[in-house]
Amino acid sequence: MVPAESRRSFLAATAKLATSALAAPAFGRTATELLFRISLAQWSLHRALSAKKLDHLDFAVKAKQDFGIEAVEYVNSFFRDKATDHDYLTEMNRRAGDHGVAQLLIMIDGEGALGAASFRDRFKAVENHYRWVAAARELGCHSVRVNAASEGSYEDQAARAADGLRALTEFGEEHEISVIVENHGGLSSNGEWLASVIRKVDHPRCGTLPDFGNFRLSRDEWYDRYKGVRELMPFAKAVSAKSHEFDDQGNEKRTDYRRMMKIVLDAGYRGWVGIEYEGSQLSEDDGIRATKQLLVTIRDELA
Repeated sequence: MVPAESRRSFLAATAKLATSALAAPAFGRTATELLFRISLAQWSLHRALSAKKLDHLDFAVKAKQDFGIEAVEYVNSFFRDKATDHDYLTEMNRRAGDHGVAQLLIMIDGEGALGAASFRDRFKAVENHYRWVAAARELGCHSVRVNAASEGSYEDQAARAADGLRALTEFGEEHEISVIVENHGGLSSNGEWLASVIRKVDHPRCGTLPDFGNFRLSRDEWYDRYKGVRELMPFAKAVSAKSHEFDDQGNEKRTDYRRMMKIVLDAGYRGWVGIEYEGSQLSEDDGIRATKQLLVTIRDELA
């Protein structure tokens, strides 16, 4: 448990720094000259959304007004029945557009295993994703984030996942939408395995979304997160800055953000880095602010 006084000091310092960071581009640089730009993953506010304290339609507005973040990444579970609702998607576009917020991608869960053992189940999962690809196109996104869940041997899972991903990616290409895979449990949290799957797919629109924290292979086994991100970065079309807890200096306790961001930038990546706060030490809003400030600080240091 963090002492109350230390927590108050940390939050006060974070708020002050965040306010100054929003006032102008760091050291006079324009947004296009920054090493990377910061987006907000909707999962960072999953408790507020699940409790109906925040409506999905207000997410993009909150990102801009409360955090000064100009790009968002959606999670399909928060508008699961709206994928084909043109009026609803139009309203999402209106609210984001009115506030100058870019809609980058949709994270898709619960639509079946793209690496299912049977061809029938695999193809059904691919079909289940079609409506989200179409929705992503309507929202102006560049990608959908999917999972590479499978079963069987190491080699069998790689072949099955690549088969499902290739089929979905070919559909995505027709809609100018990329299909990106997150390290998200099972063998997908093995960086070497997931990189091999992307190479098997062998399509320019199929890539990765390296997550700083999702490298748990089983209950008691973890893959080295720095090695994993390094293996996934050559295929990255987005990056997820997972955060949980912070020390009194504002550093994330589980991940060395300076080391991780150097890996990201050394790979030549200059795209969006999405905040995904999952901690309980701070509120969701404060956790987002703390993660943003850490990223801004490191960006300025590395520049």
